[in-house]
Amino acid sequence: PLPGVSASGMGLRLSQKFVFLLFLSGLVTLCFGALFFLPDSVRLKRIFLSKTESQPVTVEHLRGITSAKGETSTKLKALSRKPSVTNEAKTDKKDAGGEALEDMMLSSSKTESASKDEKVTSSSNQGANTDTSFDYNKFKKCLLKPPLGIEHGKPSDPQTLQRREKVKEMMKFAWDNYKSFAWGKNELRPLTRNGHIGNMFGGLRGASIVDSLDTLYIMGLMDEYNDAKEWVETSLDLNSNGEASLFEVNIRYVGGLLSAYYLTGEEMFKRKVMVLGEKLLPAFNTPTGIPRGVINLGSGTSWSWGWASAGSSILAEFGTLHLEFVHLSELSNNGIYTEKVMNIRKLLNKIEKPHGLYPNFLSPVSGNWVQHHVSIGGLGDSFYEYLIKSYLMSDKTDEEAKKMYYSALEAIEANLVQKSPGGLTYMAEWRGGILDHKMGHLACFSGGMVVIGADDGAPEKRQHYLDLAAEITHTCHESYSRSATKLGPEAFRFDGGAEATATRLSDRYYILRPEVIESYMYMWRLTHDPKYREWGWEAVEALEQHCRVEAGFSGIRDVYAQTVSHDNMQQSFFLSETLKYLYLLFSDDDLLPLEDWVFNTEAHPLPVVRKSFSLQKQVK
Repeated sequence: PLPGVSASGMGLRLSQKFVFLLFLSGLVTLCFGALFFLPDSVRLKRIFLSKTESQPVTVEHLRGITSAKGETSTKLKALSRKPSVTNEAKTDKKDAGGEALEDMMLSSSKTESASKDEKVTSSSNQGANTDTSFDYNKFKKCLLKPPLGIEHGKPSDPQTLQRREKVKEMMKFAWDNYKSFAWGKNELRPLTRNGHIGNMFGGLRGASIVDSLDTLYIMGLMDEYNDAKEWVETSLDLNSNGEASLFEVNIRYVGGLLSAYYLTGEEMFKRKVMVLGEKLLPAFNTPTGIPRGVINLGSGTSWSWGWASAGSSILAEFGTLHLEFVHLSELSNNGIYTEKVMNIRKLLNKIEKPHGLYPNFLSPVSGNWVQHHVSIGGLGDSFYEYLIKSYLMSDKTDEEAKKMYYSALEAIEANLVQKSPGGLTYMAEWRGGILDHKMGHLACFSGGMVVIGADDGAPEKRQHYLDLAAEITHTCHESYSRSATKLGPEAFRFDGGAEATATRLSDRYYILRPEVIESYMYMWRLTHDPKYREWGWEAVEALEQHCRVEAGFSGIRDVYAQTVSHDNMQQSFFLSETLKYLYLLFSDDDLLPLEDWVFNTEAHPLPVVRKSFSLQKQVK
């Protein structure tokens, strides 16, 4: 014992200490446990739990919180987009062992990427009204007609039906070869029988799959559609990290997933497209709100194309987002997407336009035009298309889009529309006041554009617009009929004695483009002149004779050559646009009726937004 302390005294103090410690530990345990029953227990749990369970709250985590009903936030599996590969030789020369290794690596990453996407909901919480969600059944009731018609648009005329069946066979042939030789890649190389990845989609894959979803569904190729749907659900990986074209990802992937959802009601498509749409938003983080053309889908960093003049953005790119972004707002009940594209409009209305025209290059920093080059073809085309289609898709309530479209069309007619000595109407290009008498294949969509807007302009101009649309479409048909292959060149000229023919070797190729056939389809729908179906059949025969190869369809290098040379590429837009427009051309009008559906620039049908199902305020 210690000096001066008795044994009994020591024992007493030890007992007191023991009782005190027992009481204290019980109190601490009680208090600690009570913390977890407090209303704001989530924050307190984060203080005490381990690092693996208490990571900082990020946007990704917030998006992962499901609603009480589990409707606005649901599990997302990985979406695989085509990875961007700058060295195509690596893809083409990859041996079988390399392909197998890549497939194994891709397969092993699916579980991880899927688990990441499962934390992501259909939209960001910011600006969203989480009390309501898009009601698909209500939307369907607001359609004026069934999307697929009474009998899938089956024509009563035996010859037309036979031609439609031929187009369906072409689609199945193109699809089957893609599936056999390029499954999961972006496009098929039919001569070498392998896949192409490319560098436009920032790591996203399966462009041909996403682009084909609605075409397969519309044609009733249900086994093929189900294979495509399964691939999107299990293998479309949205966690990519590469250089992507904002424009191409929007029109192909966002457009393709949106149309697949609206046609089928499959919630998986909606969840996927909302994740993807949110990844595009950082491209708008510029001083003007005009998005840059290239975005890294992983980091959100954006920049302008290296070839674009003075770091500018391209009219046809930032002007071809409106339809898809309005629907992203509809599905998410988040107005941020509509706000982004309306801000673009606001700037375009504010700045001065030379002769009422919209040049192709605009600085996203200063908000000023960079060059005075105007084209209805490449670099400008779909901006004008989306003006009239925005008006139509708004159930004809978007008066601003209507005014912009008809004003632009007036300026185009005054400055660009020309008549050749041979009587062909064409749209020239404008370079600082000097006309370049050239028209690109891409500009041949304009016949269809003018005809779908004929009824909504000034009543006294209706017939004028119908005539103008017919004349442009006739000129584009001439560019086909004047070639040896009966397919049109990439660009054709009206100078030096040439009319509707390519005079430069670099303009003679045809890459399975749809624009001429697109105008045939619209002209047929709105005039029922049988010549448009005949012209469409001429294109089918030319495609079969010159572009069909043993393992798919390929573009050709010279439409004027008697013996064709193939470019070894089956473009995804051939499946999405060219074959779809041909199928619709030979179908009755109740297959995707124009009263209910507007096609985006990749031919993905999007529904007219009616007040009766819209969650957003109508544009005025």
